[in-house]
Amino acid sequence: MAHNITQDSSLMIFSLDSNLTLAKQIAEKIGGELGAIDLVKFADGEIKISVQESIRGAHVYIVQSTSFPVNDHLMALMIAIDAFRRASAKTINLVMPYFGYGRQDRQAAQREPLTAKLVANMLEMAGANRILTLDLHTNQIQGFFNLPVDHLLAGPLFAEYFIQAGLQGDDIVVVSPDHSSVARSRQLANFLHSPIAIIDRRKMEYNQPAVVNLIGDVRGKSAIIFDDMIDTGETMSYAVEKLKEQGAVAIYLCSPHALLSGDAASRLNAMPIDKIIVSDSIEMQTKKRKILESKLEIVSVAALFAEAITRIHENRPVSPLFLEQFKSR
Repeated sequence: MAHNITQDSSLMIFSLDSNLTLAKQIAEKIGGELGAIDLVKFADGEIKISVQESIRGAHVYIVQSTSFPVNDHLMALMIAIDAFRRASAKTINLVMPYFGYGRQDRQAAQREPLTAKLVANMLEMAGANRILTLDLHTNQIQGFFNLPVDHLLAGPLFAEYFIQAGLQGDDIVVVSPDHSSVARSRQLANFLHSPIAIIDRRKMEYNQPAVVNLIGDVRGKSAIIFDDMIDTGETMSYAVEKLKEQGAVAIYLCSPHALLSGDAASRLNAMPIDKIIVSDSIEMQTKKRKILESKLEIVSVAALFAEAITRIHENRPVSPLFLEQFKSR
């Protein structure tokens, strides 16, 4: 039962099937257990969800990352919202540690969809009242919603990890692997009092290899490549190769969202890197965790989400979590 969380039975936390481990940790840090919910699939893949306890008048928080399999997890979330709405929840708050479909946030060419906006519309239409998420692909996605969006950042948590490891100052360079990650790289660099560098990769002609340049100096320094996600590992591969060529003495990969699609774990393990630091916004498969075991460090975001949920429920500001290093893990 999800009662007596922070001594307030009106706050109830439920989890679907994408990241049950993180959801349990969030509930424990708030002071309770996950609510009872049943999710089954029919033989053809159709999803059925039923809430196993009364939620009438409750402020419900549903934990679900829309990671692989993206469409199944997104559809399960839509169905759950409808179930909670019909069961008379007072508010339905979505805790989405990873917001899928965020990469299609603009029309890069004619006749392309804005799937980030489409998903925002779908979640609102289903009955969501608030979104709590972590490191959206771009900040502009917040504007796609007509409801409150609390956008948490993993940068301070990663900064705390690197500071404790003694990786800060002028001997460290935070590297953006492309132009879209410059802002988040600068934020991490500010925490570490370090300079930044940018990988400039562009394809000049069709069927020709991409031209990779480095803006900044990494020679004789340790480089931290910071991106919002690691998917296939291709972007990181280009960056690592260029940094080694330019004389970086150590390389760390850092990302809030470890999608690790296909053989990405094996590809990353073969790279000449020292550590891979990711969050637990996406539950990593045991097989992939074992492949990366010697290089992998996971920084938990459970306490960050637990504090954010508590602040939202108590009508206190969430903004301090964006500005300060979060230490009470």
